[in-house]
Amino acid sequence: MYIAQAFNVLHDWWRYLVGLLIVIIAVVIGQIPFTAAVMIKAFNTEDGLTGLDETQMMSLLEPNLNLFLMLLSFAIGLVGLLLVIKFLHKQSLTQLTTTRKHIDWKRFWFVFILWGVLSSSFVLLDYYLTPEDYVWNFKPVPFIILCVIAIVLVPLQTSFEEYLFRGYLMQGIGVVVKNKWIPLIITSLVFGLLHIANPEVDKLGYVIMVYYIGTGLFLGILTLMDEGMELALGFHAANNLFTALLVTADWTAFQTHSVLKDMSDPSEMALTEIFVPVFVVFPILLLILSKKYKWTNWKDKLFGQVVEPPKEDYKILE
Repeated sequence: MYIAQAFNVLHDWWRYLVGLLIVIIAVVIGQIPFTAAVMIKAFNTEDGLTGLDETQMMSLLEPNLNLFLMLLSFAIGLVGLLLVIKFLHKQSLTQLTTTRKHIDWKRFWFVFILWGVLSSSFVLLDYYLTPEDYVWNFKPVPFIILCVIAIVLVPLQTSFEEYLFRGYLMQGIGVVVKNKWIPLIITSLVFGLLHIANPEVDKLGYVIMVYYIGTGLFLGILTLMDEGMELALGFHAANNLFTALLVTADWTAFQTHSVLKDMSDPSEMALTEIFVPVFVVFPILLLILSKKYKWTNWKDKLFGQVVEPPKEDYKILE
């Protein structure tokens, strides 16, 4: 069982608190270059930081530089997390990732390609149906630079979030409360609520939190049902990478030199665009993946107890 295998490593509750603090410090350190660059740019403007909302601050820097500095903090956070699991918990990356003997990259690439094709198709279909909502934003040189930044750093950003929420915190909370539904709910809620500062929330309202929390819940279900994070890692990487390359908007967290720019009024965004992914698309994906990977015993895997194996059945790494 995915959560239960955390019993094989140093899993005292205080280690997870210390580890989380170290990760937060790493992320804050990683944000220093971005914060410094924004402040320098803002103070060189006529009004400085006065009156600038978050969306305006996000657009102060050149988009590629802005994206690079934003993603840098996640990369440093990932380094911090990997150091925590290695030295504080004596845990291998494979143990944090999956119950399988080796990380199953076929799973990762299957869902990466599947969701990359589907999500891109949704954008292109919307472009075909409402071309007036988009402008052609493609510029060869900036786009090539964007590709390099995105291909290198976006997977680090998404992997950090997955390893933190669906991995580290899912296992950490699970071995403390000894059940599966509490870590599933808590990690999904926290994952969603951490997006509350995104510019999208200001434009679309708190209803967008249904999408963020629902996505966290979907990724958590993937992890528990598949007894590993490979599918969640692949989905999240595809979602952010293809979005960054294909479409941007002035009111989103990722403002990039993408192929298309969405010019539609976010206040007029249909509720279906928020609810359909969570209540229609994600359940269909779960059905497809459950058939492919032959998932069974949903009740126990999502709501069952996390049973600590007898001491003779496992060995804590020293």
